[in-house]
Amino acid sequence: MSAKALFSGLILDELEQPVEDIVIGGESFYVFDDYGFRRHIEAETVDRQVLYALQEMIQGHEDLIAEGTMKMLGQEDIFTKAMIEQSLKNSGTQMEELLLQGIPEDARAYLGMMGFRIKINHHGDVLEIRQPAAEDPEE
Repeated sequence: MSAKALFSGLILDELEQPVEDIVIGGESFYVFDDYGFRRHIEAETVDRQVLYALQEMIQGHEDLIAEGTMKMLGQEDIFTKAMIEQSLKNSGTQMEELLLQGIPEDARAYLGMMGFRIKINHHGDVLEIRQPAAEDPEE
C-alpha cells in the first residue's frame, strides 16, 4: 500500500491526457478518465512498473552512470565512484524507501520540465516511459 503517488503529474493516459492522483483511505490511486468512467488504479502498481523499468535501464551501465554523475558533481575520484556504484547496486532497497517516502515535489516538477512522462492504459499497464534525451556530442 502506497500513501504517495511517486509520479504525480507525470502520468498520461493513452490519449495523452494527464492522469490525476488521489488518496482514498490512506492509499494513493491514479484516476484514469475512461470516457467518463473514472477508473482508480493503485499508484503503487504503476510506480513499481516504472521503477523496475528504470532499474533495468541502469543495469549494465553502472560505469557510465557513475562517470556522468561524478562529472556533474565535480568530484572525479575513486571514492566517489565507489560510492555511486555501490548506490546503484543497492537500487532494490532504495526503491522500497522511495515508495515509502515519495519523490519531492520540486524533483517531480524538474522531471516534468525535462520531458519525463509515463503513458499508461486503463488497466494500469505502463505503455511508454519518455525520458529526457541527452545531447548528442556530435550535434
